Amino acid sequence: MSPVDLLRFTLRRLLGLVLILTAISFAVFALLYLAPGSTERALLGTRPATPETIAALRHEYHLDRPFLDQYGIWLGNAVRLDLGRSAETAVPVAQAIRQRFGLTLFLGLYSFVLIVVAGLALGAIAAFRRRTTIDRGIVAASTVGVSVPAFASGVFLLYLFAVAVPILPAFGAGSGFGSRLSHLTLPAVALALTATALMIRITRAAVATALEQDYILFARARGLSRRRILFGYAFRNALIPVITASGILLTVVLTGAVLVEEVFALPGLGSMLVDAVNAKDIPVVQGITLLFAALIVLINFVVDVLYVAVDPRITLKARRA
Repeated sequence: MSPVDLLRFTLRRLLGLVLILTAISFAVFALLYLAPGSTERALLGTRPATPETIAALRHEYHLDRPFLDQYGIWLGNAVRLDLGRSAETAVPVAQAIRQRFGLTLFLGLYSFVLIVVAGLALGAIAAFRRRTTIDRGIVAASTVGVSVPAFASGVFLLYLFAVAVPILPAFGAGSGFGSRLSHLTLPAVALALTATALMIRITRAAVATALEQDYILFARARGLSRRRILFGYAFRNALIPVITASGILLTVVLTGAVLVEEVFALPGLGSMLVDAVNAKDIPVVQGITLLFAALIVLINFVVDVLYVAVDPRITLKARRA
């Protein structure tokens, strides 16, 4: 693939991302606009509903203008990273998101590392030891993991390792890398359990399919070691479905942090979104939803680029087809 083709592919994908984000932003704005209840009443919060206050709010948030004008003004401000002010705290939404984004990102990446390491290792072992006790044990454990939601496993882990055997903190985010790592271990494990089980199943299926190919038989006939066959041939050729699963599971982890942060009382974007929904803080809901949508779209873009980088058999013409 030439650099020019790669550049065209990247620019084309970036243009598609911009269009998708624009459509998502319009959908979010429209749904909140059409939601039952008075927008002015939601923005008022605990302030007195005097005619002067309502008129000032309608002017500040452009509620006295047509819907498309409101959306155009909001989108123009959002492009400049001006997401308005929280109706509950009067703090700029972008500033509030920056204050909490670090914790959610740390938790999401911590969980994702656990998912990738445990999922790839156990999935590859199960595929290489198919129809053995090890394989059946790993598959059974993954079935249990898929069946348990993150908030339920979070409560169980909280009781087991913070109450019954108090070896890890029960709540809080910690300060500093080491303290934050220990405080977020239980939330990260709770968040990673279900996704790890899915990664194990996908990796096992992909590696098992690769192990049945003719080039594996030829490699075995040449007397290559099991490690060389597994990592040099089978695992590399099974990376495409694994990369697809990794992108999807990363988005699931980032968006699934909402309930886990509530269980462990973590001041991240998830708990902030829950508080904003309960308080009907529309600017905060719009800002966080748009951020999550941008992250999901960006992750999908990175996955598409990794396809081309990992497997040279995938050409731009093939992807266009």
